[in-house]
Amino acid sequence: MNPIIIVAETGSDITPELAAKYNITLVPMHVTFDSHTMDDGSFPVQKICDYYKETGKLPRTSGCSPDDFTLVFDAIHTAHPNAQILYLAYSAVTTCSYQSAVIASEDRDYVTMLDTKQVSIGQAAIVIAIAELLQKNPHMTLSEAVSASKALSARTRMCFLPDNLEFLKAGGRVSNAVCLGSRILHIHPCIEIQDGKLVATKKYRGKMKKIARQLILDYIEDYNLDRSILWFVRTVGLSDDIRIIAEETAKECGFQKIEWLQANGVITTHGGPAAFGLAGFTE
Repeated sequence: MNPIIIVAETGSDITPELAAKYNITLVPMHVTFDSHTMDDGSFPVQKICDYYKETGKLPRTSGCSPDDFTLVFDAIHTAHPNAQILYLAYSAVTTCSYQSAVIASEDRDYVTMLDTKQVSIGQAAIVIAIAELLQKNPHMTLSEAVSASKALSARTRMCFLPDNLEFLKAGGRVSNAVCLGSRILHIHPCIEIQDGKLVATKKYRGKMKKIARQLILDYIEDYNLDRSILWFVRTVGLSDDIRIIAEETAKECGFQKIEWLQANGVITTHGGPAAFGLAGFTE
């Protein structure tokens, strides 16, 4: 049986340690400060917040290029010539990465691609679950792995809650008036990933400590999340108090396993500091 090696982007926020544990290869997305482009995950994310504070501008984010994927695909194939590559992609409607992989996979019949229609921990939850499945079932075929990935992607739900809308305003995603109203009234929109797109749904009013628990309770109930695992993501600056509240709430709801990931540069640029999110699987 030929091995299956999973590929995903750094925008999944999977840590190098988890990638090594599950034999996942991460392809870098990119963050550009003025004319200087850096690989996502290669620098402290505080740099993004400092850059915005100093310049009033956000860095630009970009997906993986065809060359990024070509380097990764060829390196894997050279090291493991009999392996199949399963690329579980960051939402294709939000970035050029998937199309870049399509270009890079030409004449490489050992590459199979699937759009997870997720970002950040939504994508990470799928990727790591499939990696665990492959480790437990080393004789799983590529077709079986693809089917399992599709089924899991359809069950994945993810949302995040920004602390404020400053970064969304700076990125042109909300108006000045909406941002001002949010700041004065302490309104926090819940941003959900629906069919691969970021969509503002419920609005929560109050301090983050108060509404973090309510968001988690609502989301778990709304989607009847499987209690086997709940994923959380945080951007730089999230208080320990909110992290404790999130974990206590998840435990009260009966989750057997709770995992946290730190957002890399791409997600931080869009969500801003002190944001947090969660992801799980529907029953």
